[in-house]
Amino acid sequence: MDTTMTDSSPAPTPPAAADAAGTPPGGTDPAAAKAEPKEESFFVFLLKLVLIVGAFRSFALAPFNIPSESMLPGLQNGDYLLAAKWPYGYSRYSLPFSLPLIPGRILAAQPQRGDVVIFKAPPVNDTDYIKRVIGLPGDQVQMIGGVLHLNGQPVPKVRIADAVVKVSANTRCFGPAFAAVAADGSAECHYPRFRETLPGGRSYDVLDLGATPQDDTLPVVVPEGALFLMGDNRDNSMDSRFPAMEGAGIGLVPQGNLVGRAAIMMFSTDGSASWLKPWTWFTATRWSRIGGTF
Repeated sequence: MDTTMTDSSPAPTPPAAADAAGTPPGGTDPAAAKAEPKEESFFVFLLKLVLIVGAFRSFALAPFNIPSESMLPGLQNGDYLLAAKWPYGYSRYSLPFSLPLIPGRILAAQPQRGDVVIFKAPPVNDTDYIKRVIGLPGDQVQMIGGVLHLNGQPVPKVRIADAVVKVSANTRCFGPAFAAVAADGSAECHYPRFRETLPGGRSYDVLDLGATPQDDTLPVVVPEGALFLMGDNRDNSMDSRFPAMEGAGIGLVPQGNLVGRAAIMMFSTDGSASWLKPWTWFTATRWSRIGGTF
């Protein structure tokens, strides 16, 4: 037997007319109804933006500035660089404010000798430092007469042309013996520079300004899970040659304290810029340093 479907829905009723102010029955103003979702979407956008930026800084790239001259000649006071966050894995120190959201270290990888690393300096672990990786776990590190020795062997150290650093608002010579005058009459500093080559072929420049107590140290064997780090400005760097003390030496640095690896120079300023003088933002920029890699 055929069955015929019928429409049982009520007959449509004509819509009620809006009042003189344009408000439909029920008292809801269309403009007000639309304004609230727009306002909510703006705050949702801001929240998403904060989360995206936070995730990018935590797991991809993050900016760091150089506040001292312990890494001369490669890094100068006033340099701003980007650090890659992924090469050594992630820990709480990868996150903003070192939030304790990551237990231990995940996706961990060991640095290579010669890497320039950013890390939280012992013993307080709340300040970012930047140094070069010299000794890995199992390495014996010693300075003898200003020459780095690894596992009982001297690291080749060859004198090259002096490092020339312009005197500026954030750069001064370490002593009168290094002061010089450029051809254009500007003041600059000339520092003895050497090319150091680690086992494996990694080379970089260091400064040696003369005899200092840290030119001769006792041999130290780097324990598992730690690193021996040094500044390239060997006579002006409180590094692993000194015991870990707040605001001073760093001792042997746990690999868990690593934040990232220096990747690219983002910006550099000589410190002479003034917010009230916009043209100085350009004259203070060290344009030739931007874009350099490590």
